[in-house]
Amino acid sequence: MAEVLVLIDSADGKLKKSALELLTAARSLGEPAAVVIGAPGTAGALRDQLAEYGAAKVYAAESDEVADYLVAPKAELLAGIARQASPAAILVASTPENKEVAARAAFKLDSGFLADAIEVNADGSAKQSIFGGAVTVSSRVTTGIPVISLRANSVPPQTAPAAAELVTVDVALSEAAKAAKVVDRVSEAKGSRPSLQDASVIVSGGRGVGSADNFSVVEGVADSLGAAVGASRAATDAGWVPHQMQVGQTGVTVSPQLYVALGISGAIQHRAGMQTSKTIVAVNKDPEAPIFELADFGVVGDLFTVAPQLAEEVSKRKG
Repeated sequence: MAEVLVLIDSADGKLKKSALELLTAARSLGEPAAVVIGAPGTAGALRDQLAEYGAAKVYAAESDEVADYLVAPKAELLAGIARQASPAAILVASTPENKEVAARAAFKLDSGFLADAIEVNADGSAKQSIFGGAVTVSSRVTTGIPVISLRANSVPPQTAPAAAELVTVDVALSEAAKAAKVVDRVSEAKGSRPSLQDASVIVSGGRGVGSADNFSVVEGVADSLGAAVGASRAATDAGWVPHQMQVGQTGVTVSPQLYVALGISGAIQHRAGMQTSKTIVAVNKDPEAPIFELADFGVVGDLFTVAPQLAEEVSKRKG
């Protein structure tokens, strides 16, 4: 059975949920093989988790200098491993950095790249939501090794114990890969809520929230559900919340199990970033709001009345 390379994302010595999803999805295409690119010791710390979720091999490309540069070294190493392994496909999570790594690697391999897939199939095809989410297509790479980025929450992670044989990869970066160097990093303070990219439940607020102070209503519902907090472009442009929280075509594209839209009209820009969510709940006082065309459940009402009641009821049931 041919290998399927999976580029692994981790944080604080633990696999990100997206990595578990990729390893699960890879099994439909072949034998999962994890690719860990990072500082020395990264692969060793992750090996048990990788074995639990089906990685037959773990390619460890470890060097202190990898983190000193932008995405070019990762793309070069990923392409190099692919040349040696001749995999059936390469899977990465659909984050901005990973999509650039994947595109560069595909170019080096003279291969096709499918971005933002929501499903991968055993025949190598992938389902994509395109044209702002207006059309769903089935696509296939016809040249080289298929390189596919998969949206978070597209596949439920499932364990499948494997050997996770450690394979050390020689890291010898070209001068071209080191052309752009990182000279400074600033870490943003992280709260207790999950990130938008990985969250299985998201509660977002829009123009109808009215102000930055009123966003506490959105946060209250999110905290009751253990959810991430998102926002429409109108809310971020108004300065109520940071732009990193924007869900939409020009923000973060998400696909959670549950998406709750509070005071969001449902402009096409926003819909393009969230309409592949499994279940959508909308609260808006305008019965003609476009968001109701997408919603599985809709409430026509004042969000400042409905949202607190929702948060209270959820908390009661959890208690």
